Amino acid sequence: MGGAALDGLPGWVTLLRAPNPGPMTLDGTNTWVLRAPGEEFGFVIDPGPLDEGHLRKIAEHGPFRAILITHGHHDHVEGAPRLSEMLGATPIATGSEIKSDGLDIQVLPTPGHTADSVCFLVESGNVRAMFTGDTILGRGTTVVAAPDGDLGSYLDSLTALTAYESVLMFPGHGPAQDDVAVFARFYLDHRRERLAQVEAAMARGAETPEAVVDLVYPDIDPAVRFAAIFSAKAQLDYLRHKNRESGTRADGLDRL
Repeated sequence: MGGAALDGLPGWVTLLRAPNPGPMTLDGTNTWVLRAPGEEFGFVIDPGPLDEGHLRKIAEHGPFRAILITHGHHDHVEGAPRLSEMLGATPIATGSEIKSDGLDIQVLPTPGHTADSVCFLVESGNVRAMFTGDTILGRGTTVVAAPDGDLGSYLDSLTALTAYESVLMFPGHGPAQDDVAVFARFYLDHRRERLAQVEAAMARGAETPEAVVDLVYPDIDPAVRFAAIFSAKAQLDYLRHKNRESGTRADGLDRL
């Protein structure tokens, strides 16, 4: 794959992991606290689930200028209203760019995992970091589940992230990594390979997500089979759309 897990975090980044481990959340949801050196106010990315203990730990790191959300799945956003209340109505921020309190935060639309997914490109001093939510995980791969997820949009988002060479990566689940572009390219290669496998399964007569999973993921853990079925549906939708556009089999995978 290339790239490597970080040995330590920059001084302006703190990880608070929510106590919600599981097959889909890995070790738990990563809540990221950002505070530039010497600044009174910081920012929170993805408060996580509605867990009072976790939210109290976040609040202890206040005060905060705003709460930032990578996407609307409950394991990232459920606790945001309660955290805002605990902090005295700290806003849940929107917008395309924030320059405040020693941080330059750019909001990059990266739809695909969900329609509302964004990444935050944050710069403090001479360090740049990408907070990727579930668009890219620190371990394993992301589920793209129809109807909210869209594989075509996701491939475009991954392609866009390959431009950020040597930018640190702080995901919504799993460990931090040293280069988001390396992971984005790995994810693209994985998706190309998987699409080729799904296309081959279609040629063998697999017409449903369940049939694709039986052929492409024969040894899958039953606990996450449902996620594979979601992914297979997104893959089938993508390939059938490519077929309709070209009037042929789903060629052009090398141009993804």
